[in-house]
Amino acid sequence: MDTRIADVKAIEEVVAAVERTQRARDVEGFLALFHPDALWTTAHGKVLVGLDAIAEFTRAVLPGATWDGEVTYEAVHTRFLRPDVAAVKVRQAYRSAAGDTEGTPLYVMTRRDDGRWLLHACQNTEVRP
Repeated sequence: MDTRIADVKAIEEVVAAVERTQRARDVEGFLALFHPDALWTTAHGKVLVGLDAIAEFTRAVLPGATWDGEVTYEAVHTRFLRPDVAAVKVRQAYRSAAGDTEGTPLYVMTRRDDGRWLLHACQNTEVRP
């Protein structure tokens, strides 16, 4: 398989894992997707620097997160900045009886020496109507 195709598939699998772990409220599974030096900005602008800060925030909010619908994540555009660095535009949709909302995260992902792609610098942006 072409290396680029394999990398795109691996990146899409990480985005799918974000969806799975969010739906399951799987804190440890979600945290395993991050590079140790990751930078995460929430949809409401909270900046979390490093895996420890991301973990503290995630452990506080994800287990108690409530929504009455479903959330989906889809990698809609991947641009390789280098062979081991990719910018990934994601379509995030929350569907519920109260109404649907959308997010448009940007994930900058890096590939480790073992070939595994991790979230490294991410901006989670809420789309307002």
